[in-house]
Amino acid sequence: MPLMRYEHRREPLVSRRVFLRRLAGHGAVAFGVILAALSIGIVGYRVTEGMSWLDAFLNAAMILGGMGPVGDLHSSVGKAFAGMYALFAGVVFLMVAGVMFAPLAHRLMHRLHMEESPGS
Repeated sequence: MPLMRYEHRREPLVSRRVFLRRLAGHGAVAFGVILAALSIGIVGYRVTEGMSWLDAFLNAAMILGGMGPVGDLHSSVGKAFAGMYALFAGVVFLMVAGVMFAPLAHRLMHRLHMEESPGS
């Protein structure tokens, strides 16, 4: 079953096992997106500000997590990168939230729209 394929509302609700596998697949996609976004931030801080790998990781992780930068930025290029990365991180956050909640929202909507069987 492909990752982003959901059952139609006329199809029966998938088993809990299939749902959990789908949720895990979405989690893996979200993790990959976060890892890629974090890598972009680390390399960007390393190149534009000359930060150590650890400081670049810390700044990128803090911005990606919504907390803001930790270290001072000294160059104009570094400040421009930090601003663009902050905007990018906001979009990544929304995208990851959508990917993670999609299976849950679909299951809830599917369950609410299931027709009751005759005689129940």
